[in-house]
Amino acid sequence: MGELIKTIAKALVDNPDEVFVNEVEGKQSLIVELKVAPEDMGKIIGKQGRIAKAIRTVAKAAATKENKRIVVEIIQ
Repeated sequence: MGELIKTIAKALVDNPDEVFVNEVEGKQSLIVELKVAPEDMGKIIGKQGRIAKAIRTVAKAAATKENKRIVVEIIQ
């Protein structure tokens, strides 16, 4: 899951080298923390959070195949 989110994020930002993903896995859930450069936060979040919502939707669809819940957190 982390690689999927990392690939999507790198395609969206100006500084792909500063994209970091951290995964915290539980029994039935997975928390993915996405960190990007401060100047790229707007590109990841999008207008009214539309891009962030789309990233979360794609991640949830991928996690459903593995019968897991996923939470994507965008942190600074």
